[in-house]
Amino acid sequence: MKIENINVPVKGMHCASCSSRIERVLSDVVGVEKASVNLAAESMDLGWDSEQITLPEISAKIKDLGFELVLPEKEEKIELSIKGMHCASCSSRIEKVVGGMPGVRKAAINLANESGVFIFEKGLTSQRQIREAIKGLGFNSEPLAGQSQSLLVARQAETLARLAGMRKNLFPAFGFALLLLLVSMGEMLGLPLPDVISPHHSPFRFAFLQLLLVLPVMWAGRNFYLQGFPSLLRGAPNMDSLIAVGTGAAFTYSLWNLVEIGLGLEVMKRVMDLYFESAGVLIALVLLGKYLETRSKVKTSDAISQLMQLVPDHAILLKGEEQVQILVEEIVAGDLLLIKPGERIPVDGLVRKGKSSVDESMLTGESLPVRKKKGSKVVGATLNKNGSLQVEAEKVGQDTVLARIVKMVQEAQGSKAPIANMADRISLYFVPIVMLIAVVAGLSWYLLGGADFPFALRIFVAVMVIACPCAMGLATPTSIMVGTGRGAQLGVLIKSGGALELTGKLDVIVFDKTGTLTYGKPRLTDLVTFSDTYTEEELLHLVASAESVSEHPLAEAVVLSASEKNIQLTVPDSFKAVPGRGLEAEVAGRKLILGNIEFMVDHNIIGFQNVDDVRKQAAVFAVAGKTVLYLALEGEATALLAIADRLKPESAPTVKALRAMGLHVVMISGDHAATAHAIAKQAGIDEVMAQVLPEDKANKVIDLQSKGYKVAMVGDGINDAPAMAQADVGIAMGTGIDVAIESGDIVLMKGNLDGVLTALSLSRATMTNIKQNLFWAFAYNVVGIPVAAGLLYIFGGPTLNPMIAGGAMAMSSVSVVSNALRLRFFKAPE
Repeated sequence: MKIENINVPVKGMHCASCSSRIERVLSDVVGVEKASVNLAAESMDLGWDSEQITLPEISAKIKDLGFELVLPEKEEKIELSIKGMHCASCSSRIEKVVGGMPGVRKAAINLANESGVFIFEKGLTSQRQIREAIKGLGFNSEPLAGQSQSLLVARQAETLARLAGMRKNLFPAFGFALLLLLVSMGEMLGLPLPDVISPHHSPFRFAFLQLLLVLPVMWAGRNFYLQGFPSLLRGAPNMDSLIAVGTGAAFTYSLWNLVEIGLGLEVMKRVMDLYFESAGVLIALVLLGKYLETRSKVKTSDAISQLMQLVPDHAILLKGEEQVQILVEEIVAGDLLLIKPGERIPVDGLVRKGKSSVDESMLTGESLPVRKKKGSKVVGATLNKNGSLQVEAEKVGQDTVLARIVKMVQEAQGSKAPIANMADRISLYFVPIVMLIAVVAGLSWYLLGGADFPFALRIFVAVMVIACPCAMGLATPTSIMVGTGRGAQLGVLIKSGGALELTGKLDVIVFDKTGTLTYGKPRLTDLVTFSDTYTEEELLHLVASAESVSEHPLAEAVVLSASEKNIQLTVPDSFKAVPGRGLEAEVAGRKLILGNIEFMVDHNIIGFQNVDDVRKQAAVFAVAGKTVLYLALEGEATALLAIADRLKPESAPTVKALRAMGLHVVMISGDHAATAHAIAKQAGIDEVMAQVLPEDKANKVIDLQSKGYKVAMVGDGINDAPAMAQADVGIAMGTGIDVAIESGDIVLMKGNLDGVLTALSLSRATMTNIKQNLFWAFAYNVVGIPVAAGLLYIFGGPTLNPMIAGGAMAMSSVSVVSNALRLRFFKAPE
């Protein structure tokens, strides 16, 4: 078995019935492991066993259903502007040389307009290699504007073009529909018609004029018929089928009445029984609804678009002393790039020369610029503020941090939340059931209710056009798309709709201590001397000099403290480390012993135990969760050093806010109980799991889950990865741009605990939004369909005009998408 996964665009879907139909059919295909269709994103998350079935075969099955799977292209086409050609021999030479390069299938040069078209296979050659080959022949080339775009940008451009076409269709549709409405109902509104088209004086012209006016409207909405009827014939009716059958029935009945008017059969009865205006106005209103819906759906991916727009189009490549402007797509690992002040860094890399400050807020949310110097890592799309940098490209294309973030957000937007399952199941059978209800309602009124045929027809059409599977299909995915996109803007990467839903249902938040609640870097917090012989600075100099040759984490804390105070260190004359105890050293002729109390006892230094002040101070440090180091110089008890991992300033407020949200907060740590409880007390956490080995943390999570709790594990994703995987939701704390974005179900780019509150609040807001959408979608159909079927009329109420029913249907999906778009304005808790 060889499983492959891909997220591919799907064309031709118009409602939830379409997406449910694709999922149902593919689920029965041998070799297809996963098929999850996202109506809002018009894409499918597909997994298949390539040893049993191929992607083209899956594409063919989807095509049989009336949809199109947009397969990834293996070839790339570029158009270049080529300068320096003077005759046909120049163009022929370029064609011959470039055409002979590996993977180049076509090289066509147009001498007249100084351009060339090249088609080549990705992986065998590249745009940059082609341009370098042309330059080697003595000509200059530049890509023609507007062709450098990603798949997402291409899809957005395609959607915008479709939107423009829909808008263009609206004008004739509404223009003729309004004229049709004026002609058909003008006299009812007190607007008499001229005798030449009056129903009383010229009934045939009156009816024929309506036919002429409705035809342009039906042409504008021709896709309803071109897609609706074939879907119906395939046994998979969709929303287009409802519109096509409903308006088609009204049009056909009216057309038959027009024929009878022309034949002189019951003329006045037939002229008052025309429904051309119902068909025309219905189509115009649905076209408007579809336009508004599509326009709103375009905005659901605004967050990704804004991220992608951060990448510059061009970069400056350094070749010795030469500066060459190239496309970002042409950069390869190892290239040396020049980044000027005010320019965005094109790819991930390493600073080889220069100093500057880089604004990384667009990726991490951190507002303060970060200092960069030789050896510093930089990330594509960040902004170079005030100095020139020479950067060696390390990760390019789809390997950059930004590309991985965009891919993650796209995958999250294309995923489904469990809450959508019921809507998906209903959507599959919704349209056939509505058609059945429409037929039963119409026939019941005609055969059992004693109504005339025009009344029964109105009931049939109203039921057909009021039903809206779109609203149900869009309720969940649109909210997930906007919610995950907004999260990315706030530095919170949510990997799936399932994680988003679960986050809103959490009961317990488990925090790893080191690196999560604390900085994860021990610092020297206190130095208390019991000798008048040495100053604090002298003692720090001696201890740091001794520790400078040690690799122990506590040694790093002491050396760092000395460095921050600009204390020059001395190479120790001798040094001996005793694991688990301490060290012995000689610095500047002074013998020192540094370590724990047991180490002091081993060396018969009893001053630390005999002096009450020393014992009390050591006890105070221990209660505060600090590690105590005892220092003896020349055999005499001299000082106490306290080292601790400091609590992050936002830890206590975050814990307090989480508890206010009704969540139980737990801290887990490998530290001794005293240290762990001291840190927990500072953070405001009551429950502590101390002295837990990394491999046992997952078991602690299991213990909590066994009590029925939904548990989130917040950690750095390294030594607590098993616990994060076991938890219902794993939340990985990033450290700025170095975040391992593959770890956890949710990744906090900023490395700040505030992100936990943002993730929880965003999840709850999104789930509330989804529930609002689902309620509206179901309530609309549950109430609307019976009213359209004439339920109120039975009790003396009105019937529902098909035009009003169609308008309500069109607006229902618009309201769902518009409600989801409110999440774009979600603000992180302060």
